[in-house]
Amino acid sequence: MSEIEWSKLSFGYMKAPYNVRCTYKDGRWGELTVSDSEYVNIHMAATVLHYGQAGFEGMKAFRGQDGKIRVFRMDENGKRLISTSEGIMMAELPLELFEEAVMKVIKLNEHLVPPYESGASLYIRPVLFGSGPQVGVKPANEYEFIIFVMPVGPYFKEGFKATPFCILRHFDRAAPYGTGRFKVGGNYAAGLKAGEEAHSKGYSAVLYLDAREKKYIDECGPANFFGIRGNSYITPKSESILPSITNKSLMTIAADMGMQVEQRPIAVEELKTFEEAGACGTAAVISPVSRIDDLDDNITYEFSKDGEPGPVSKELYTRLRAIQYGDAPDKFGWITIVE
Repeated sequence: MSEIEWSKLSFGYMKAPYNVRCTYKDGRWGELTVSDSEYVNIHMAATVLHYGQAGFEGMKAFRGQDGKIRVFRMDENGKRLISTSEGIMMAELPLELFEEAVMKVIKLNEHLVPPYESGASLYIRPVLFGSGPQVGVKPANEYEFIIFVMPVGPYFKEGFKATPFCILRHFDRAAPYGTGRFKVGGNYAAGLKAGEEAHSKGYSAVLYLDAREKKYIDECGPANFFGIRGNSYITPKSESILPSITNKSLMTIAADMGMQVEQRPIAVEELKTFEEAGACGTAAVISPVSRIDDLDDNITYEFSKDGEPGPVSKELYTRLRAIQYGDAPDKFGWITIVE
């Protein structure tokens, strides 16, 4: 691989020399294997192709100023993959095997963990899918787990700036009590059309409302939503929302800052009471929202006139990033150091 210009990295796919794989067959998981191939040889009747049996995770590793590599909340990603597997009846990968695979793939590609001063990180993508042939709507009897990595640059190339979001009521992200609370591939495919419409209108993302009544805030497709009002961090509660590990972390940090944390249904009209708003997830940590345009009711909710994130969003972002890079003490036990 040619020399990487760390400061010019974008957030996208880049081939790494090695990935780690494991196969579930005959009722049990096999041994971890190492591959240098980017491809998967799959049966044409695999359940992932016909019935969408696939789940994935997104996580990061960071090189600190001390040179050590830190993985952020690895156990939470492993637990969420188990939850996804339960939700769509895939074989569950044991947490210990998941963590072993994460550490193995990082060590194999250790030279791709960007240096501290670059602001970049190593993105880790575990994926689990039904590989066994099945014609008839049933779970597969064989599954493939693959974990690959790539160095990625900062999500915000132009800096930590607020951008506009919109509400589009003619799209739903997920049905109540459906698969919205699981990290399955189909949820993201279902949001592609809405996302493209939003982008064509000049917005960064769609803020979905609940599918049942269109009264309450749900989430932003690939990210959870939060609002700041006074000393309160407020985020939606719904059966359709993916439990974001970043949001969970921000709630803990907010409480540690002395803020009141509220996770509850949020009526769309409550947006006018928020001083700050943001979307949160692994890729960006926080995507600040400058305004939300309700295109059906012709209402604009303004949070930032100059594109600058609010002070609370900045503080939350700074504190979480400091823990990830080892610049602040890990008093919550979120970091695993790669020895």
